[in-house]
Amino acid sequence: MTDRLRGTFASLRVRHFRILWISTLFAFVGFFMSTVVQSVVAFDLTGNNAAVGVVVFAQGLMMFLFGPLGGAFADRLPKRRTIAVCQLATMTVFFSISWAILTGRIELAWLAAGSLVMGSSFAFLGPARQSLAVELVGPDLRGNAVALSQVANSACRVLGPAVAGALLALSDDGAWIAYATMGAFYLVSAMSLLLLPRSEPRTSNGGGNVFDDMIDGVRYVFRQPRLRRLVLLFTLVTIVGFPHVTLLPGFVENQLGSPSESSSILFGVSALGSLVASILVAGLADSSGAARLFSWLGVGFGVCLVFGAAVPGFGFMVAIMLLIGAVGGGFQTLAGAVIIRQTEPEYVGRVMSLMMMSFAGFGLMGLPIGALADRFGERVTFLMMAVGVVMAVLILRERAED
Repeated sequence: MTDRLRGTFASLRVRHFRILWISTLFAFVGFFMSTVVQSVVAFDLTGNNAAVGVVVFAQGLMMFLFGPLGGAFADRLPKRRTIAVCQLATMTVFFSISWAILTGRIELAWLAAGSLVMGSSFAFLGPARQSLAVELVGPDLRGNAVALSQVANSACRVLGPAVAGALLALSDDGAWIAYATMGAFYLVSAMSLLLLPRSEPRTSNGGGNVFDDMIDGVRYVFRQPRLRRLVLLFTLVTIVGFPHVTLLPGFVENQLGSPSESSSILFGVSALGSLVASILVAGLADSSGAARLFSWLGVGFGVCLVFGAAVPGFGFMVAIMLLIGAVGGGFQTLAGAVIIRQTEPEYVGRVMSLMMMSFAGFGLMGLPIGALADRFGERVTFLMMAVGVVMAVLILRERAED
């Protein structure tokens, strides 16, 4: 067991990666607080799922538009500086919305505008952070480094919603305090980057401008059959299945008869399952069976969503969300590791940007899924998403494992 744990956390023995990982923890706590807080604030402002979808859509739109560009810049610009600038931009959004709530000026437009800025920042931040992580540990540990980044993600999916729920429950001032806290976390994360050595930009592989690099990155993925299939599998599961979180505030209130704020419990339980699964699979990230396990976890994720659509009460939903979080977290943890092992170092930023675009698709799906839930109900929409995930994985699974 000791050897297994050493393998799971191998990259943390590298000092500079350890600093980056701790910095990432602060940023992830703030981000996952925002997934709860902005959903609750948007739903309380308007009383409908579509409003939550608008906020998520705005963030996803910017990630989609700037994703390939962010990956190309991650392979050209100093990564530490890129991460810091993006985190400071997100910090500014959180402090601004906190002020708007405190002074009674908050409107849905504020939340949407903030999501536009955050989505733009994340398009550059995500590829740069993953590329820097791989750079800090070297080729032998790059799968483990990416997997441990997902462990940090999963841990903060537990802590972030818990902190958000506690602050929202404090009083009527909970929302603005939560946004201010999120801003503070991003400030700490940005400042901690000063402890890392300066990262040097890599010479452009194509020798042209950033747009040439962007096109070259897309062509690179399409020239690699196995890499292409893995990216496609991850993309379809992400954009079809993971937007289920958009439905949770409305699902809890309209289908389960509990206050929308109770959705923070479901976020937290799902994140707990994700954390446990991420730790368990991180040690397998560089193994030969990682791709096979990755695809089977995708099937399990879809099946668990089917059960989620049918739960009769809040207590049952808590148990199902634990399972959804576990299989979904394991799937995401292995996705980055499996894909990054198929990628040459000079293309890491651009390939990671395509994965980020999957999360952009997740955001873009928030609006139509919210509209479907308002039209047909949360349960029916949940079931449609589940069927879509299972079909996508079964079609692509064998090809991805070849």
